[in-house]
Amino acid sequence: MDTLESFKMEKKEPQTFNITGSIAVIDALLSEKVDTIFGYPGGAIMPIYDALFDFKEKLNHILVRHEQGAIHAAQGYARVSGKTGVVFATSGPGATNLVTGLADALIDSTPLVCITGQVFAHLLGTDAFQETDIINITTPITKWNYQITDAKEIPEVVAKAFYIAKSGRPGPVLIDITKNAQLQLFDYIGYRPCIHIRSYRPEPEVRIEYIEAAAELINQAKRPFVIFGQGVLLGNAEKEFLAFIEKGGLPAAWTIMGMSAIPTDHPLGVGMLGMHGNYGPNFLTNECDVLIAIGMRFDDRVTGRLDKYAKQAKVIHLDIDPAEIDKNVQTTIPVWGNCKETLPLLTNLIDKKLHPEWMKEFEDRMEKETSALIEKELNPTDGKLTMGEVINILNELTGGDAVIVTDVGQHQMVACRYAKQNKTRSNVTSGGLGTMGFALPAAIGAKFGAPERQVVAIMGDGGAQMNLQELGTIMQFQPNVKIIILNNSFLGMVRQWQELFHEKRYSFTDIQSPNFVQVANAYGIDGKQISKREELKESLEQMLNHPSSFLLEVAVIHEDNVFPMVPQGKGVAEIVLSKEEI
Repeated sequence: MDTLESFKMEKKEPQTFNITGSIAVIDALLSEKVDTIFGYPGGAIMPIYDALFDFKEKLNHILVRHEQGAIHAAQGYARVSGKTGVVFATSGPGATNLVTGLADALIDSTPLVCITGQVFAHLLGTDAFQETDIINITTPITKWNYQITDAKEIPEVVAKAFYIAKSGRPGPVLIDITKNAQLQLFDYIGYRPCIHIRSYRPEPEVRIEYIEAAAELINQAKRPFVIFGQGVLLGNAEKEFLAFIEKGGLPAAWTIMGMSAIPTDHPLGVGMLGMHGNYGPNFLTNECDVLIAIGMRFDDRVTGRLDKYAKQAKVIHLDIDPAEIDKNVQTTIPVWGNCKETLPLLTNLIDKKLHPEWMKEFEDRMEKETSALIEKELNPTDGKLTMGEVINILNELTGGDAVIVTDVGQHQMVACRYAKQNKTRSNVTSGGLGTMGFALPAAIGAKFGAPERQVVAIMGDGGAQMNLQELGTIMQFQPNVKIIILNNSFLGMVRQWQELFHEKRYSFTDIQSPNFVQVANAYGIDGKQISKREELKESLEQMLNHPSSFLLEVAVIHEDNVFPMVPQGKGVAEIVLSKEEI
């Protein structure tokens, strides 16, 4: 009961204390070793905020400017720290403003506990002021949710929430607490963390016979290929994964969410998969004989047309979530379980090998992509600045050690294609949902989750305006976040599709923006605008060396496209390097 020492409570019997539901919530968070909360107060959650007032030294509350900012910040915090992000919001619009972030966190498997206030229990169902049925609204977009109307439920429900959010395949949980339950006094016997829930099995039983069958297939393979996703990061299995691919001499490509599980320049790392991924790993997916998928879900942006995807290959799928097995791609051998446990078992059984001829095919295609595309993108000699050269010089200056937080659009694909990352948990982006406005609040959360690391937010001029108000959070709480806005005066990714597939009918994709530097200055944040190549390196150095947050706006090519590209409705082997090939 150390967390409640500052409170004077009436002791009714041994080990029992008379406290309010709100204090029980705070004690639960402290018992779970929560250090940071992102939130926004309101009437229905006011008692919890009142209890929080006495614990400001132990719990760092970050007052955002919008509840969507709170949940994206909690996502950024969770992604870089490996901890569970925590969010507070009030009822009605406060709770509904979390919906986009909950959907984003569910599809990207981010552990969150969101606590919302609710109207008094006797008012439920009466259309009371700021009453919304947040439980039914969020049921499809949470791993679990629960409404508390009696304070006695709080310790057990909060314990379950943290256990469910973090265990197995992680995800967001929402607890809705009525105001009467927050105010209610009850006999509290202390907080007990949850370690088991009947009927909930977060990690499936590992079947050794499947491990053995998978090892046999890998040992027989002439052209094995590993594709991996965020499951490696979520399982804290980076070392186990490296041991696996290095023993087998296995070429490995990452999904956008799996990026940074291994250093991007590792000799066996052959690039990024997906619609705008690298040419070699996409094309050669349809040339391998054994495809080993680890902690990824065969998203449509990775597979393209399923009827043209890896039909020649035998597929081994390692995943902690049995629902992902055979969901999109038929598996030859399923390997259920946490890859931190299954990979060492598999590594012990595979032969130590090299596949030089097979690796040469990846290298040849990377050379083709480099000469046709990458060199021009990263090292142009004339014309307007490209997004790629900004990322290239950023790599040079950070040494690949920064946390890169991206918004959604062309800049996201360019950053994920070209950013160098040497450390795990360095890539924070909205993968499955593709949420514009994600980067700025997520970068704030990432800085609180990893205060010792350099955090760089990269966004386009469209996404930057969706949660621009979170500059106020930076102003107040002073996280040292570096912000790069790559401004092409377009909603670039949509414009690219309009150019390539809709005869350049640019329907409402040209977008006007404010003077971002002046806006930043209004929030007390220094900044700079540039448009010339000779200014770029010096300006990036200025941004990175600045003692506090800094916004750098870079004017880039107005109409530029991201290639390679797997056109919609095509197979991964139909990837193209230029618009002339479409």
